[in-house]
Amino acid sequence: MSSFHSVLVANRGEIARRVFRTCHRMGLSTVAVFSDADEHAPFAAEATSAVRMHGTASADTYLRGDLVIAAAQRAGAGAIHPGYGFLSENAAFAQAVQDAGLVWVGPPPHSIAAMGSKIEAKALVRAAGVPVAPDNTVESLDEIGLPALVKASAGGGGRGMRIVRSAEDMAEAIAAAEREALSAFGDGTVFVERYVEGGRHVEVQVFADSHGNVVALGERDCTIQRRHQKVVEETPSPAVGPELRARMFDAACAAAQAVGYVGAGTVEFLLDRTGHFYFLEMNTRLQVEHPVTEMVTGLDLVELQLRVAMGEPLPAAVLAGVQPCGHAIEVRLCAEDPYAGYLPSSGTFSTFSWPVVDGLRIDSAVEAGSEVPPHYDSMIAKVIAYGADRAEAARKLAMALDRADVCGPTTNRPLLRWLAGRLVDIDGEVDTGWLDRQDLGAAPAPSPLEIAAAAVALARGRAGRYPIGWRNNASQLHAQALRLGDTEHLVQYRFDRSDRLEVLHVDGEPVELDDFTQDALARVRVRVEGDTVYVGDGRFAFAVPPRFVSPDEAGRAGSTVAPMPGKVVRLLVAAGDTVAAGQPMLTIEAMKMEHQIVAPHAGTVVEVFVAAGQQLDHGQPLVKVDAS
Repeated sequence: MSSFHSVLVANRGEIARRVFRTCHRMGLSTVAVFSDADEHAPFAAEATSAVRMHGTASADTYLRGDLVIAAAQRAGAGAIHPGYGFLSENAAFAQAVQDAGLVWVGPPPHSIAAMGSKIEAKALVRAAGVPVAPDNTVESLDEIGLPALVKASAGGGGRGMRIVRSAEDMAEAIAAAEREALSAFGDGTVFVERYVEGGRHVEVQVFADSHGNVVALGERDCTIQRRHQKVVEETPSPAVGPELRARMFDAACAAAQAVGYVGAGTVEFLLDRTGHFYFLEMNTRLQVEHPVTEMVTGLDLVELQLRVAMGEPLPAAVLAGVQPCGHAIEVRLCAEDPYAGYLPSSGTFSTFSWPVVDGLRIDSAVEAGSEVPPHYDSMIAKVIAYGADRAEAARKLAMALDRADVCGPTTNRPLLRWLAGRLVDIDGEVDTGWLDRQDLGAAPAPSPLEIAAAAVALARGRAGRYPIGWRNNASQLHAQALRLGDTEHLVQYRFDRSDRLEVLHVDGEPVELDDFTQDALARVRVRVEGDTVYVGDGRFAFAVPPRFVSPDEAGRAGSTVAPMPGKVVRLLVAAGDTVAAGQPMLTIEAMKMEHQIVAPHAGTVVEVFVAAGQQLDHGQPLVKVDAS
């Protein structure tokens, strides 16, 4: 038995808070590690003690295994829980934790190493009788057939991946995937496997103890993805029936047994439309989407992890077979704008609250007053809804997304709400590429009433008792400009002497101010935060344009600006260069992703305001291009 009384969580954000909750319920003290950027993050305050790691970049902090182990020793922690991401699937780190005399809350290092290489993992599970798509580890390219998929052996997230539909494209696809994999993971090894058209992503939660027991705790459907990043996860899968479920459970347990697995793990499969499934990979850690399994089983998977790490066998009730009940759906709330190419956003949440709904669970990294730094992953919360069936869970999820009061950085909430409303109706067409094929169109637009409410709230909030719209000379209407993205709205209005609107125009169109409209206007939820007006529980954030442009800004008119805080990683142009419309001019790194800034039109670069390696603020001028 491995006894410990304190656990360090080698992670940040919502997963650190999630693990802390279970530890505290079990009477275990906790240790947080935090970067300079996370000094005031909620997770750092919720641990029993916390250790600072100086720096902001992941490579200087959360990916420094030596600093994490030193922090555990300094704080007296007896065990390290890695969460997910960062060092959670690093076999060398797991071994170093054990070599330091600490308990590793995860699978044995040899299991992590075996599943860390997709090529080795596929060979291992194939030998154990698990279905594997034909690939070049044993078959020729002719036997694989087309379409084929080139994949990086290390890493994931869609990087180092190419779909090939013609034989003449294969060589270039392999070369491109090798370059991308080397850049992303430091390992350019790739392999080729048969590409399953129209496949669904279905994974099985497995759990094993050190006494030889391995069980499957249900499957999760994670088919709705963006560029191979999961967006919606649910259990049970609408595509899996009892007979298929039994076969997938057997295969998942066989894969875990093949590597001597211990702890929580997930075996991922690709399911085709004929009911055949193929091994993708095994995640040797707790998954982001583990809450949906907890909701339908009533189990605490983190508690099981900790007890297995202490050397305990899995409970008898788990070994006897858990019967899930109901349906659970999870969506990932991210600080990003899906209607602007999924650009990440950062900043401070002035409010972050969710309605009280039976069966609703929020696992969040943030709360009111929290800042979202630009240095890490964009996911800030998980919204999980449970219902007696799938339709009920989807309705609760939609209600929660509608009624949440979230004011701060732009999030993907409108996209998630759209998906929640369609989830039950798209099963016949959905596959892992479905979301990428959807034309999202323009972002949801506010109603004229919401635009008017923003302007009126701004006027009253800034003027106190007497609104700035009231005039001795009532012949002129007061005008207030508001900007939403690239669109500017103009609201013109006049109050009477009793502070009641008597005239209202929105974008030049008059609004009839009967009692119904007056009441509806008063019911629109509005919050003014400096020069931003949040409307509709934060769904729309209007910027208030400055009335006068500073000489410095006027001098920089026509320049491109930073779409988010970040760092310049490549500068591709210099003053005097001629550029074509759409030509890349520089690359910004933000929230673990790279974003190209392109020329807005053809012309000549007249000024470059930044340098490679420079940190940027949102809206900071970058390059000025004079049109040709």
